[in-house]
Amino acid sequence: MKTFIYCLVFVFLGSIITSCDKDDINHQNDFEKSVNAWLDFKETSNNSYEFVVPGASWTGLRWETTIQVAEGTIIQRHFKFTSTVDLTTEIPEEELEWTENESEINSRTNTIAAQALTLDEIYEKAKREWLIDRNNAKTFFEAENEGLISTCGYVENGCMDDCFVGISLKNIRKL
Repeated sequence: MKTFIYCLVFVFLGSIITSCDKDDINHQNDFEKSVNAWLDFKETSNNSYEFVVPGASWTGLRWETTIQVAEGTIIQRHFKFTSTVDLTTEIPEEELEWTENESEINSRTNTIAAQALTLDEIYEKAKREWLIDRNNAKTFFEAENEGLISTCGYVENGCMDDCFVGISLKNIRKL
């Protein structure tokens, strides 16, 4: 009888903890559908893929970071400015476009390039950081890459320029 009561208590506590977790993130249903799409993609791609993280500033600068992952390991981060229109300062030639391979990944720290993350890491950050419920921010989640994350993050209320905290992804494809 004691065993039955203990099991019942554990099941009850587990359901409370699980329900609290779900209430703490925005866009829960869309996120869960996207996670399932990711798990399917991960299996069919052998966890080998690439994607582009576009970036832009209100000043007119635009850039892209392309991340390549082979069997779950990041093998390359490539950065390129795509527009420097109306830029008032010169960007050194070696900073306009560059590539990091394997042991060099994320070695450039003073850059606007996206940090090299796998899609597993991105989904985890989405759940733990970008989609958590905040009273002072608007949260965004889109899955326009055949069900995979395309936009995930938040903007704090009252912020005017370059305020998005999160990630945007495009061109996710199998390697």
